[in-house]
Amino acid sequence: MSDTGERPPPLEPHYTEPPGTEPSLGRKLKKLLTPLGVALVLLLKFGAKLKFLVVPVLKFFPLLLKTGGTMFLSIGAYAMAWGWRFAAGFVLLLFVHECGHLVAARRFGLKVGAPVFIPFMGALIALKEAPKDAWMEAWVGIGGPLLGTAGAALCELVYLATGQELFRALAYTGFFLNLFNLAPIGFLDGGRIVTALSPWLWVVGAVVMGAMMVFHPNFIVALILLLSLPRLWFLFRPKTDQELRYFEVSPGRRLAMAALYFGLILFLLLGMASTHIPPGARR
Repeated sequence: MSDTGERPPPLEPHYTEPPGTEPSLGRKLKKLLTPLGVALVLLLKFGAKLKFLVVPVLKFFPLLLKTGGTMFLSIGAYAMAWGWRFAAGFVLLLFVHECGHLVAARRFGLKVGAPVFIPFMGALIALKEAPKDAWMEAWVGIGGPLLGTAGAALCELVYLATGQELFRALAYTGFFLNLFNLAPIGFLDGGRIVTALSPWLWVVGAVVMGAMMVFHPNFIVALILLLSLPRLWFLFRPKTDQELRYFEVSPGRRLAMAALYFGLILFLLLGMASTHIPPGARR
């Protein structure tokens, strides 16, 4: 062995346990189960307190999936066409509209489901129990456009304060959305509202939708017309005494709903006219 002046690295000591000192099976199980036992004790001790936190979260979880999940899905779908900022604002306007139905239904003590969003079809809430009369149905119907119009007007106020054209575009879209929903036919809000006014307004709505199909064919309009046929037939067929009582509305209530309905249509038309941005005027 030649002496190069370098010393070999020291050997690391190797330790071995004496025979018979290896952990037994009982010790291994004890080591494994002790943390589980501690967790169980804590759970039993604080379980009553945690219940008040966990149970509401579990009850809210389906709502979060149903409303929040479909909201994000709709935002993603609309964002591909219009960008995420407008898509988020548009879905929020839909949410405000549906909250109007929700508030009106709850005001009459009706049970309703959470809002559900359907990309490119809008949103809806499911009534778990039917309104007791046409007056109640009309209020549930007009609640959405009323709050939805307020949301669109708020967008216009934000535009006037900031000059951000995104909010004016949202305001115009919100006014149009709520005006379209006031068409007196089908499952649209206007179809519910005019049940307290006159069934002949459904005929007017059918004519308007038919004209739209002729000049501007559209799948959604065609679907509305198709799904309106059973209700249109029901409104004009002979009715039982119980069915007739459903449509009984006092003259005072009928006049009040007519003023609210046609007044809202006029306001929305003015709102659309004031928020319309001609293509050449865009910056």
